[in-house]
Amino acid sequence: MAAPVTPPAVQDYLDAVAGDRGDALRTVFESVRGAMPAGFELGMYWGMPGWVVPLERFPTTYNKQPLAYVSLAAQKNYLALYLFGPYADPADDAAFREAWAATGLKLDMGKSCLRFKRLEDVDLGIIADTVAATSVDDFIATYERMRG
Repeated sequence: MAAPVTPPAVQDYLDAVAGDRGDALRTVFESVRGAMPAGFELGMYWGMPGWVVPLERFPTTYNKQPLAYVSLAAQKNYLALYLFGPYADPADDAAFREAWAATGLKLDMGKSCLRFKRLEDVDLGIIADTVAATSVDDFIATYERMRG
């Protein structure tokens, strides 16, 4: 099986982050990519690499933009992993936070943004399990339920 294609702009973004921060970002990126369910599309969205539900699959979003599922960013003071699956579903959010607490790692997370500075700050297994847990169809159904 051929390696998945990384769009050039995504690769440029990943390559631009230097040193240990870049290594951590690229490792999390590969973990997420390996766990990503079929049907989400990788690209540059909102200035960062991420996976979305393509508009061809679901065009009726509130802002006419693709539904973001997972994004990564190198912010000034931290790296960020945006997990919109748990954010969109309170039960999934609670399960994510409970699984994280069991690791003993400190959770630095807002509503969807998991902030970390080093690879040692994250549990790649929990991240992969979280990403893999929601299909495109389930994510769309959750979005539609939330939008009423």
